[in-house]
Amino acid sequence: MNVAHPHFAEPRWLWLALVGPLLLLLLQRYSAWRRNRQLARIAAPDFLDELTRSHSAVRRSLKNILLVLAVMGMGVALARPQWGEQAESSYLLGQDIVFLLDCSRSMLATDVNPSRLQRAKLAVLDFIQRQRRGRIGLVAFAGQAFLQCPLTFDYGAFQDSLRDIDAKTIPVPGTDVGRALDEGFRALDKSERQKLLVLITDGEDLEKGGVRVAEELAKKGAVVFTIGVGTPTGAEIQILTAQGKPEWVRDTKGEVVHSRLDEPTLRAIALATHGAYYPLGAIGEGLGKVRLDVENLSNQSVSGPARKLGVDRFYIPLAILLGVLVIESLIGTRRRPANSKSL
Repeated sequence: MNVAHPHFAEPRWLWLALVGPLLLLLLQRYSAWRRNRQLARIAAPDFLDELTRSHSAVRRSLKNILLVLAVMGMGVALARPQWGEQAESSYLLGQDIVFLLDCSRSMLATDVNPSRLQRAKLAVLDFIQRQRRGRIGLVAFAGQAFLQCPLTFDYGAFQDSLRDIDAKTIPVPGTDVGRALDEGFRALDKSERQKLLVLITDGEDLEKGGVRVAEELAKKGAVVFTIGVGTPTGAEIQILTAQGKPEWVRDTKGEVVHSRLDEPTLRAIALATHGAYYPLGAIGEGLGKVRLDVENLSNQSVSGPARKLGVDRFYIPLAILLGVLVIESLIGTRRRPANSKSL
């Protein structure tokens, strides 16, 4: 057995292993004093010795000692003793990735077929079918952001959540990239694992907070890959009315809205977090490049020194504790008959 680096994972429980036995000893002494005092009221000392002749002070002391050891063992077990080492293997499960998918009305533009939103959803589906490693999560955003799927290994549940997203998923109009980044970061595991976000949008950050939030998240270790959906020339946005008729989206002046891909903003967000920007492309090749980058990050974490973890041994004092309690319960407080050969 490897006994390197012995320590306690929860040393604050050691107070129970130290203070508990002392309190129990005091309680046992007080109990014995009260018992002797009550017996003294019943009979004279000579007659009392005759009445308690069958009582074994040695057996009672042994039972008390075993109870003290049990309390001590309880404190040691709760302190989680550890010795030996094992390499952390969580990197074998792959990276955690949260996708931030823009579902605002500008994503209905058809400068890529069949639309920006549909092309992005198909590219994400292709990504996870090829990845099949690590946990994935999904945030849908427009003027607000909402966690559609928490981090999970259940790729089927993720696909169902992704398919359900459309331009009506977020009822608040607009495009708030900063809010989406905040929501995505909150969905990530706050452990030492890498924090990867994949932002998929046309880059029209109407609230102008994306770069600022990205700079703040970079200080917390987040890496954002940005995927631009659409073309610099852009296209008009067409929606369906309540009657099912197509209608052009117009601004406050009544002019038809023309949406264009904003690559500079997406590049700035990626640069602020040491990520990378890629155009989505006609067949989703941009996300394919992100997948390669993520695999390279995984390989770097594997090639580096693995963190060593202590091996829990709490079950050893716990087993001793249970054994002591069983033995204590089997020991009586009376002497055996004089004619018995055994104690």
